[in-house]
Amino acid sequence: MNVLLDSIQPSLTLAISAKAKELAAEGIRVCSFAAGEPDFDTPQIIKDAAIRAIGEGKTKYTAARGMPSLCKAVADKFLRENNLSYTPSQVIISSGGKQSLATAFLAMLNRGDEVLIPSPYWLSYPEMVRIAGGKPRFIKTRQSQHFKLTPEALEKAIRPKTVALVLNYPSNPTGVCYTADELRALGEVCVRHNLWIIADEMYERMNWSKVPFVSIASLSPEIKARTLTCNGVSKTYSMTGWRIGYAAGPEELIRAMTTVQSHCASNPATPSQYAALAALTQGEEAIQPMLKAFRERSALIYRRLRAIRGMRVMRPDGAFYIFPNIKAFGLDSVTFCKRLLEEQHVACVPGAAFGAPDNIRLSYACSLENIEEGVARIAAFCDSLRAPN
Repeated sequence: MNVLLDSIQPSLTLAISAKAKELAAEGIRVCSFAAGEPDFDTPQIIKDAAIRAIGEGKTKYTAARGMPSLCKAVADKFLRENNLSYTPSQVIISSGGKQSLATAFLAMLNRGDEVLIPSPYWLSYPEMVRIAGGKPRFIKTRQSQHFKLTPEALEKAIRPKTVALVLNYPSNPTGVCYTADELRALGEVCVRHNLWIIADEMYERMNWSKVPFVSIASLSPEIKARTLTCNGVSKTYSMTGWRIGYAAGPEELIRAMTTVQSHCASNPATPSQYAALAALTQGEEAIQPMLKAFRERSALIYRRLRAIRGMRVMRPDGAFYIFPNIKAFGLDSVTFCKRLLEEQHVACVPGAAFGAPDNIRLSYACSLENIEEGVARIAAFCDSLRAPN
């Protein structure tokens, strides 16, 4: 076996979700806030496009980089929604956002290269970097500063072997987003030090703040030249199982990623590409009710958690996660979540998985009823711990 895998940690998110499903299979009513997956069905117009493609025999290989029509639709989307001008040759379609990111790291990293990752972070980033032979280095951010990376902290963290910065906004797990000025300041540091920016914008449409979402690559030609913009259809269009992500960036990097992908995956699933094409060109009206529901859920879970004595809660800017601090209850996040699942049958993910052992992550990609009941159970659990004022 590859000894490199000894350092790779399995996904705690999937482990918690699996345990919750085991309890549910035993007939226990579990309120789950674990999985980052919309509870809505894929819109019918998207499913129909895939069914039609299958019926028409569109089930063969495509170009490794993805269908030309889908690459063009992605380029059109970036221009229309993000003020970013890419040619279809600067776009790659992958089997999910994860593959876009993993392929990027494999394409750009040499052994021992360092990648800066603001902490808290999505738990797969460091493992992807390690698999690619790189070394993740974390920059700690604080809840008191809204979990935002500052240009000063970024500058201080850069070393001779640093080659890239991962920036995820709105963030999984914190829900934090950045203003244009904040992004520009970070981008200028990266340009000055010749760093790549891996901009993970998977949750861009789930923006609940009053500040418009901005893609960092749109802020200057110099920043764009150093940025890979990653996105996908999984979250916005409730297409997690379809496995289609996409990325756009400098043509040289996209060519390198295409070489990697051609040997690792051949191409993304063809019917799924036709579904993604329908999503990007015809799916806007269908997603509006979902976005409205997520906004309502965000407001509700923030109010309910904020009312729990001893819990420090930050209002999320976007995505469908909230990341309260549970330090006042005297338990680390792994113990807190383990006992919460065992005693109250509520599934949350320990913040330790994201580099924040004093926090827990709740996904509110679930019904309002699940939020009401689940947070009531969390409140009862916290009361049992006799949290101080």
